[in-house]
Amino acid sequence: MSDDFGHALARITPVQRAVSFGGSLGERRAPTPREKAAIIVRLMLAEGGSMPVTALPDHMQAALTEQIGQMRLVDRNTLSQVVEEFLAELEEVGLSFPGGIDGALTMMDGHISATAASRLRRLAGALGKGDPWERLTTLPADRILPVLEAESVEVAAVMLSKLPVPKAAELLGRLPGDKARRVAYAVSMTGSVSPETVRRIGHSLATQLDAQPARAFDAGPVERVGAILNISTSATRDDVLLGLDAEDAAFAEQVRKAIFTFGHIPARIMPRDIPKIVRMIDLPVLVTALTAAQTQAQQAAAVEFILANISQRLAQSIRDEMATRGKVKDKDAEDAMTSIVTTIRQLEGAGEIVMNRDED
Repeated sequence: MSDDFGHALARITPVQRAVSFGGSLGERRAPTPREKAAIIVRLMLAEGGSMPVTALPDHMQAALTEQIGQMRLVDRNTLSQVVEEFLAELEEVGLSFPGGIDGALTMMDGHISATAASRLRRLAGALGKGDPWERLTTLPADRILPVLEAESVEVAAVMLSKLPVPKAAELLGRLPGDKARRVAYAVSMTGSVSPETVRRIGHSLATQLDAQPARAFDAGPVERVGAILNISTSATRDDVLLGLDAEDAAFAEQVRKAIFTFGHIPARIMPRDIPKIVRMIDLPVLVTALTAAQTQAQQAAAVEFILANISQRLAQSIRDEMATRGKVKDKDAEDAMTSIVTTIRQLEGAGEIVMNRDED
């Protein structure tokens, strides 16, 4: 026997060598449910796995940790029995639920009304249930920014410290310069903030966000007007923009930036995306749109841009079709160009292409 093995064996008492579940030497008993949980957690950690213990209530986390600290050795037979029982229980599970109102709301997102979801979140906040930061960290920056701007520097520092780094950086960059500097400095002083204080701040912020009235429309007025004018006829679009200029010039300018028409293709579409767009459009529709557009000064550039970014064989074939197409009626031209614009919008919405948003 080596010296190291002898020293290790000497540190194990006879009771520990017999069984880790207590009693006098030679006495064995079945492990309790808490001991079984400790065995499973210990085994998973030893195998390099991870256990979502943080999802348990604090008192259960503490009890489990205390139990792990009290245990010493477990014989192979007991370990096998516990693992087999654990696997048998897993196999018996037919359906699982998220647990907690936050998980239920996440699962039901899109299936219940915004009013009902807001009421349930306010109720959960009043009862102090769940971790508010789990939901706050998933909210878009545009939703968080107004609350961040209205809060004190100290609360803003805690908020940025809890958010994912990319989102925190985006929000910090959108704050006014002076407040951004003060918030960044305040982050350095958040080391002594207690977890309970952070939790209360989270509940307060969540309550403020839930108190905001539900929006009837997902998109803003600029995006909605722009989307409508996108597929309107050019005459209607020009007439509406002229009226908007007279009523609200600033709003009209924002709408112009949100509008995407056939003539915007060279400036807004990446050359590499043109073949993907062309494959989604029927050839007669494409030929009709290009034939009509080549005679209009504002849209001729789009024709050359499209033909220059597809295979030369296909481009020549389309040019031949355009040469024999003849004169295109205004309505047919509008319909064909609208079809191309709609296809591009659909591809963007599906994440297949990315449009250039540069205001220039």
